[in-house]
Amino acid sequence: MPNHTWPELILEDWQDTLATLHMWTQIVGKIRLEMTPLVNHWWNVPLYVSARGLTTSPMAYEDRIFEMEFDFRDHQLRIECSDGALTSLALRPQSVADFYGEVMNALRALGIEVKIWPMPVEIPNPVRFDQDQIHQSYDAEYVNRFWRALVYIDDVFKQFRTRFIGKVSPVHFWWGSFDHAVTRFSGRVAPPREGADRITIEAYSHEVISHGFWPGGNGAQAAFYSYTAPEPAGLSASSIAPKKAFYSQDMKEFLLPYDAVRQFSAPEDALMDFCQSTYEAGANLAGWDRKALER
Repeated sequence: MPNHTWPELILEDWQDTLATLHMWTQIVGKIRLEMTPLVNHWWNVPLYVSARGLTTSPMAYEDRIFEMEFDFRDHQLRIECSDGALTSLALRPQSVADFYGEVMNALRALGIEVKIWPMPVEIPNPVRFDQDQIHQSYDAEYVNRFWRALVYIDDVFKQFRTRFIGKVSPVHFWWGSFDHAVTRFSGRVAPPREGADRITIEAYSHEVISHGFWPGGNGAQAAFYSYTAPEPAGLSASSIAPKKAFYSQDMKEFLLPYDAVRQFSAPEDALMDFCQSTYEAGANLAGWDRKALER
């Protein structure tokens, strides 16, 4: 029997909301990018799962700090300052352009002046935030499902992270690619990636094995992924778990459908098996010093 604790996520039922929410998180994420100093591999820019949704964590502004949080329980964007100032915006069906205007006006009302580049990233055919009247859907029930899924996934990824004592990223939500991820590092410098830009040069400066969750899009359903970069020879033929996991020749990644994980009596165990088996496959073939890097 399917496990109903992990919520169902059917792309066709919420793809318009997903596309809108992606743009909204990019607006807030770009504010975080602007207000925080660069941390290696862009670790200063992602969002984090919170008890209510997704948060920026605290950001400094003059003699104050402030935090922006998507509340996916009461469906608000909360902006709270260390001096007690607080405002919230209702999350509801509205265009990206209107949301962008409301967010910037709310920050100015709090005495916070921020300027961001209003162009979405990592998507085809981007439209400036202040001109986007295309994306304007918000299904509160599905957004709440998405957040509840992230809560469970976040916990598994954090448990998986504890097994590694080498350099490892936080568990964080990338608003550009709209995925939740954790990345392990071998400690060795990686060769330059073909066609790398400023973002990917920083992100892939060292050898990595990354695991993540993508909620779907462009006709593809939600899935977990794992990739090793650079990819060692023979990785695609590796034996991994669980049985529903497979190697995608198109994506050059191991994939495991989210819905398949939901069907297990213990979804957390199935996801952990996927993370551990794909990590071992990549680390062994790439010659990582596992004895020094693992507990």
